[in-house]
Parts: sequence; structure tokens; C-alpha cells
Amino acid sequence: MWGYQSEASSIYKRMSPSKDSSGSVDGEANSGYMQDNTSLVTADPPWRHSLPHVVVATIISFLFGYHLGVVNEPLESIALDLGFSGNTLAEGLVVSTCLGGALIGSLFSGWIADEFGRCRAFQLSALPMITGASISAISKTSVGMLLGRLLVGVGLGIGPPVASLYVTEVSPAHVRGTYGSFIQIAACLGLMTALCIGIPVKEIIGWWRVCFWVSTIPAAILALAMLVCAESPQWLYKQGRIAEAEAELERLVGPSHVRFAMSDLSRLDKSDANDTVKLSELLYGRHSRVVFIGSTLFALQQLSGINAIFYFSSTVFKSARVPSNLANIFIGISNLTGSIIAMVLMDKLGRKVLLLGSFLGMAIFMAIQAVAASPSVPAYAASYLSVGGMLMFVLAFALGAGPVPGLLLPEIFPSRIRAKAMAVCMSVHWVINFFVGLLFLQLLEQLGPHLLYSIFATFCLMAVIFVKRNVMETKGKSLQEIEIALLPQD
Repeated sequence: MWGYQSEASSIYKRMSPSKDSSGSVDGEANSGYMQDNTSLVTADPPWRHSLPHVVVATIISFLFGYHLGVVNEPLESIALDLGFSGNTLAEGLVVSTCLGGALIGSLFSGWIADEFGRCRAFQLSALPMITGASISAISKTSVGMLLGRLLVGVGLGIGPPVASLYVTEVSPAHVRGTYGSFIQIAACLGLMTALCIGIPVKEIIGWWRVCFWVSTIPAAILALAMLVCAESPQWLYKQGRIAEAEAELERLVGPSHVRFAMSDLSRLDKSDANDTVKLSELLYGRHSRVVFIGSTLFALQQLSGINAIFYFSSTVFKSARVPSNLANIFIGISNLTGSIIAMVLMDKLGRKVLLLGSFLGMAIFMAIQAVAASPSVPAYAASYLSVGGMLMFVLAFALGAGPVPGLLLPEIFPSRIRAKAMAVCMSVHWVINFFVGLLFLQLLEQLGPHLLYSIFATFCLMAVIFVKRNVMETKGKSLQEIEIALLPQD
């Protein structure tokens, strides 16, 4: 699992100092150091140093998954207790208000991450999640519920883009793909936890309130644990805090690798001016191509229908006459299984291969669900096809379309624009996610499952074509090589 030596060694082979010795690391001294310690040049830094910091960062992904699923099973009970039972638009608002808040948070996540640092950004994302979940838990009206969901969404909008940045910036290159998969695995565990905790909701009156209270615990752990986690060395270096960056690198890669890591950090940031990145530069300037690729990937990810499955699987299974409790647990297991497989394959097969196979599989299994919804299919066969197709669809998603975009984008974005470009792409993600959550039940009623699932399958096929034509493989490539390949050179 950790033996990615052949891919990793390239990051140290490319660390010969630049002719420009104006960086913070002295070129001649560093060259002599590298000649005297050639055994370290091709060695990989130990992954154990950075692992605890990555695990803490993925708590935000756990919360992301938890809040995606927290209203899945309890939605009917919430609607009954708060007085909007049978109103599909109001039920959709309970889901989508959180997504609207996430859009607001994502618009500011890049600025927060660049202004206050990655660790502080995690803490600032945890605060509205704790507050919002508490308000939802004690709400007596739909207004209180929507306010709480809005605040939770703001925290979710800030946190996940920062998690992608942080994991990319603190991970050794040879396990960067594996660590990136932790984000998806944590989201799967959060979703499964929400589905499991929601099981007693029909037997215990008011149990849905407990479901919201539970989410405050990991949010508080995240805020406290970030007090002792390493700050991103890249962010510290860009702030001119060179000594602190070196100290954090020592925590992340070990003392014997600090000089080499500092040399690489100097080369990465040497051409980066510490000036303001304007939105027009991201949308129309020389960086527009990578921002377009990232935004489109997230858009197609959401238009595939995956979050409609997560939000409303209970409703879908109920219409197929399948017990929702058991089916939802199987969805969580399918999601987790695919994410673990992706973790193993990410640094072996590469990002692009997983994306292509994932979207193609999703198209096939969504088409199976569309067939199951056809009136000509017998009821007993429709149930098997519907549930089986849904479980395989989730598995295919977790193999690539789920984990890869969040890992790929920080790799293809230059460090100067990375935080703000991620914010733009995640904003696209949340806008489409919002409308999917708001309109899915109404579209299901008006269009019928056969047509709606056919539309989702078509978007999956469009994603296959887009990835084939526009996405480059980043496995084994340095950040400089990726930037040269994607950005037009002046």
C-alpha cells in the first residue's frame, strides 16, 4: 500500500538547485549537502510523520458525509414534527438550504485559507457547524431548522476545499494519492454513521434531534486538534515565515529530508508573486483552462445524480418496496468499499484511468435503474434491478468520480492560485448540488424515474468524453511538470 518508491523518487531527483540563488535556501550549500548525502536523494520521506495531521484534516470530510446523510432517514419525522409533512418543496429545502449555505462558505474559503492559514480555516469552519447543528437539534419550527442547516452549510463550504489543499500540501509525493483517498473514505464513514444513527428514528420520538447533536462532537474535536496540527509549509513560506515553514516540514517529513523539501519549496514558489489573485484572472486569464477543467469535473460529478441517491435513497427504496434501513446500510458499505479500492489504486493506475472507468460504470448502472423504472419490467425484477443498480452506481462513483476531483484539482492548480481556484470550483459544485437537492423529488414526480435516470446516465457519458479529452494524468508528475503541461507559457 505504501510502496510507491519508483514514482516518489522523481520528486527528489528534480531538486538540484536553480541557477538563481536568491531563494531562502542557499544554492551552493544545498548542492554540497545533496552530493554528500546522495543516499537520501532517492529515498522517500516517512509517511508516518504526516499521517496524524492528514487524519485530523479528514474529520471535515467525515462531517461532510454525515451532514449529507443526516436528514435521509429522519426527513419524514422532521417534517411531521415541524408541521410540513407531505410538502415536497419544504422537504427539499431542508436538504438544499444546507447546500446553499455551503455555496456561501465556499465563496470565502479561498480567501480564509490564504489569509488565516489552513489550520485556522478548519477551526473557522467548525464553529458554524457546531452552532448550526445545535440550532437544528432544538428547533421547534421549520424556520429554526432551515437556519441551523444554513449555518452548517457555511461550515461545510469552508472546510472541504481547505481539506483538499491541506492534504496535498502536507503529504509526501509518493503517498499523495493515497492520502487524497482518505478524504473520500472519511466522507463515506460519515455518511454511514448518519444512516446508522438514523435507524431508530421511526421507533423513538424525537430521535432526529439526537442525530444533529451527535455531529457537534467531531466538529469540536476538529477545532481542538487543529491547535496542535502542522500548518501548511507552503502557506508559511508564501507568508515569508521561512523558519516556521522549515520547522513544520521537520514535523511532516523528518529532519533528514528538510533541506531537500525546502529546496523544492523554494523552486515551487520562486515565480509566485504574493499579489492578489483576481476573479477575472481565474475565469479569463492564463489560468482559465485549469479552472474550467476543475469546475466542469465537479459539475459533471453532481449532474451524475450521486447526491440525489444519497439524499433520497430512503424515498427511492420505499418506492421499490425495499426496506430503507437495510438498503441504506448497503449503500454505505458499497461507498466505503469503492473508496478503499480507490485508495489502493490511486497511485498505481492513476487519476485519469479511475475517472474514466468510474464515470463509464456509473452510466451503465444508472441506465440499469432507468430500465428498472420502466412499466414493462415486472415488479419483482424491478426491485432487484433498482437496488442492485443503485448499489453498483455508488460503488462505481467511489472508485473515481468521488475521490479523484478533490485530489486532482490541487495538483493541477499552481500554488499561487490554488486556494482561490478551489473556491471557484467548489462553488460550482455547491450550486449544482443545491438544485439537485431542491428539485429531485419534484422532477421524480413530474418526469418519472425512467426519464430522470436516463438524463443522469447521459451526463455520466458526457463526463467520460470530457475526461478523455481534457484531463491529463498527474500520477508520478511533479507540480512543475503539471503546470507546464496545462498552462500556456508566455
